Amino acid sequence: MSHNILFDPLVPWAVIWALGVLSLLAAGLAAWKGLSGWLLRALAAVILTVALAGPISQTEERAPLDDIVLVVSDQSASQRLSDRPDQNSRALDHIREAAASRAHTELREVVLADGAGNAGTELVTAITEALANEPSGRVAGIIAISDGQVHDLDVPPDLPAPLHLLRTGRDSDWDRRLVVQQAPSFAIIGEPVTLSLRIEDQGAAPDTGGVSRLEISIDGGEAQQFTLPVGVDFELPIALPHGGRNVIQFTVPTAEGELTDRNNTALVQINGVRDRLRVLLVSGEPHPGGRTWRNLLKSDSAVDLVHFTILRPPEKQDGVPVEELSLIAFPTRELFLEKIEDFDLIIFDRYKRRGILPSVYLDNVAEYVRKGGAVLVAAGPDFASADSIYRSPLSRIMPAQPTARVIEEHYRPTVSDLGARHPVTADLTGAETWGRWLRQIELNAPEGHVLMNGVDNRPLLVLNRVEEGRVALLASDHAWLWSRGYEGGGPQLELLRRLAHWMMKEPDLEEDMLWAEANGQTMRILRRSLTGSVGDVTVTDPSGVVTQVPMEEVSPGQFEAQFTGPEIGLYRLAEGDAEAVIGLGPAAPREFEETIATGAVLAPLIKAAQGGDLAIAEGLPRLRDVRLGRPAAGRGWIGLTPRNAYETLAVRQTPLVPSWLLLLMSVILVLAAWLREGRRG
Repeated sequence: MSHNILFDPLVPWAVIWALGVLSLLAAGLAAWKGLSGWLLRALAAVILTVALAGPISQTEERAPLDDIVLVVSDQSASQRLSDRPDQNSRALDHIREAAASRAHTELREVVLADGAGNAGTELVTAITEALANEPSGRVAGIIAISDGQVHDLDVPPDLPAPLHLLRTGRDSDWDRRLVVQQAPSFAIIGEPVTLSLRIEDQGAAPDTGGVSRLEISIDGGEAQQFTLPVGVDFELPIALPHGGRNVIQFTVPTAEGELTDRNNTALVQINGVRDRLRVLLVSGEPHPGGRTWRNLLKSDSAVDLVHFTILRPPEKQDGVPVEELSLIAFPTRELFLEKIEDFDLIIFDRYKRRGILPSVYLDNVAEYVRKGGAVLVAAGPDFASADSIYRSPLSRIMPAQPTARVIEEHYRPTVSDLGARHPVTADLTGAETWGRWLRQIELNAPEGHVLMNGVDNRPLLVLNRVEEGRVALLASDHAWLWSRGYEGGGPQLELLRRLAHWMMKEPDLEEDMLWAEANGQTMRILRRSLTGSVGDVTVTDPSGVVTQVPMEEVSPGQFEAQFTGPEIGLYRLAEGDAEAVIGLGPAAPREFEETIATGAVLAPLIKAAQGGDLAIAEGLPRLRDVRLGRPAAGRGWIGLTPRNAYETLAVRQTPLVPSWLLLLMSVILVLAAWLREGRRG
């Protein structure tokens, strides 16, 4: 029960105060003039003022409410190291028992897991959200069981009670970690790119000589080993071996006694790009299609084009002296002997043997292809003639042979069944509306892949691999009709662009490929194959656990699947002869950037809330009551502030003095004052 005196004024307080001031002035004036009844009249005025204020007696029936103690149990990844889970469990059980033995005390437990998206330990956020669900007037204390490594101190919370940290870990803990301080997102293939790394020891690290071994592997290949100093920033040059995604794994061997090896490995994914694509275009003679090739290649700023058109063949004799011609001599020796390896692609556009390129030069071109080069032949009537370049050392790499027949009739190019699955011609929609071509060279015995057909389903576009290189043969010189919009045109630029980039081994246009795209801990597995079906993809996680993932065909030659990796690290994928690697998760998980337990991070919050920081390894604390605003921690104990909160069950209000009694008293005093003044007069 609680008793209080309240006021329920009959008129506004301003009126009551005004009447009180006037009464006080009148009484003072009467006393100054010596009037005999001034005191009685003053008492009457006081009683009337009190009556207008409406004094009442309020009685409350209250029920006491329990104090709330908030306990946040940090179970993030860094809390699962060493014996920290056991320390966490013992501390939590101790707090439960201590709270149960206290009268009028309730425990609110919050379990804190890893933050989403590599956010780390969001302890402050967890405390703020828990306090939002509780009345602040009942919170007697906040206890955090954690290693103290917190990553969300940007907005400090408004704490209504002391904050205490029961710190896990031990003074003898130490850890070694690998830090990738700087790594580019892309680099030029074959040219060194510099990465900045650091190996550092944290905590009570033993003397290991100040050096450590570092292993580096690209795309899961054989690792290279280096010995590097500890605690020193160093720069490491690396050359990317291929285009597309290069997964580079850096690993520091696990040292004896360190907390974890989860931060001994770092994954860096760098996209390899070509500096410049060097293309040699040789046109045998001027024709409308020559400008099409030139416009296509010149439109790409990443292409360095060297284009020669043979305007004056050796057999042409018109009597004009050579010194008076403005033509440039064809530098055959320089291009086909000395600098042929500098080109990524060589295109022969309606070229035929005219004695300009000796057989030894063409034999060098064939060898260039075998070693990894690329040759594209856009064939015209010259390819079916006796001077065809097929009747040269290039025949050993050509994907088909001409029959000497040139077909001159209208036909509409079509994509073959195999071409519908090949990335060069897949998704070239609208074939039924393409414009027709007017010429085709008949081919025999095609090798490799026939992607497009022409007259009576004869091979029109043939692609083939020759050892390390690639060769393509387009059996028509009328692709330029599409660029001119003849009968509606067609996807000429897209087709030739894809064809050129396939020959230059761009990863996105590989016809037999396995790769994956990461989104957090989930990967999207993609498989491209020219066969009608593929098997399950074998996924090997960083711990060596193998999982078979079935693939589903989503379009001709395209297969996909989704897989969620159980942990951060390097995953290996394999299906048939195709292999790939991918890294899931961040290059450096935030939970393992700092693994040594500390109270320094939370020290400002703890000090502001007058709480304490106690190591669980030194013993579990006792709980004491302390007054709000007093220091709430000491050696071996932490304090809670009793809030004495209550719930009001019922309220009764009665007038302190009956109104009629106040009125009677004021009337008696006024009459007495009048009688006294009358006698004196």
